[in-house]
Amino acid sequence: MPELPEVETMCRGLLPCVGGKIVSVTKPRSKYRPLVIEPPLPKLRERLLDCRIVAIDRLGKRVLIRLDSGDCLVVQPKMAGLVLVGLPPNQAHARLVIELCDVMSTPIIYWDQRGLGTIRLWTADELNAYLDSGAIGPDALAIDFEEFYARMSSSRREVKPTLLEQERVAGIGNLYAAEILHRCRIHPQRRSDQLGKAMWRKIYHAMRDILLEAIHYEGSTLSDGSYRNAKNNPGGYQNAHQVYDRAGQKCKQCRRGIIQRIVQAQRSTFFCPCCQRLPKMA
Repeated sequence: MPELPEVETMCRGLLPCVGGKIVSVTKPRSKYRPLVIEPPLPKLRERLLDCRIVAIDRLGKRVLIRLDSGDCLVVQPKMAGLVLVGLPPNQAHARLVIELCDVMSTPIIYWDQRGLGTIRLWTADELNAYLDSGAIGPDALAIDFEEFYARMSSSRREVKPTLLEQERVAGIGNLYAAEILHRCRIHPQRRSDQLGKAMWRKIYHAMRDILLEAIHYEGSTLSDGSYRNAKNNPGGYQNAHQVYDRAGQKCKQCRRGIIQRIVQAQRSTFFCPCCQRLPKMA
């Protein structure tokens, strides 16, 4: 689930690690689905030991831990991964532990209940090659409107799945796409290339506003409790959700519609049929 606000919150929680020297890298035993770690642990440990963390960055929905060697540890939490500097929710799903000296006493822990996340150590050239490949677009909080409009309006897909395409714009996931479209009163099944520039401008500003609001509240912790910030505390933006995971409940915006759930591109979409009408000719 972690999307841009949750990953940004993780990154901010890791900032006290900057300046720390890596003194230990361990992979706790786990009976659950093995995690993708590249290179394999022995080589990873060899390249990480004695390196200092010089910066913490975010790339879309990935955490970047930059090292003085020039390498970058790229952590992609995917559905249920957490990067922590506090006690994990439990020890059973702790997947990688990085101990530091010269900074705080608590280690960096990658915890993943589903085991779908990935940890990759890339050289500067490998990271640049990935950025140049087109596999990931500009960050949702860095892109300007004209580029956003050009990238999104060319799609012939429905607008909700288009917002999820990371190669167009990076960082938006299923939850925030639904909230953005609801704020704009745009039906999620409208075709992207049939939305005018004024509508895309509304989406752009709603995207920025909602993502920044969610970062302020340290992300959204849903009913499954899987997302926690870096100190293993819940986020607070779930209390502001207007449509996500509220099927069958009254719309908070118009107070008339009942939130509905449909499936688009194999993902749940939530919307208000009163606020977000689908034009007959769309």
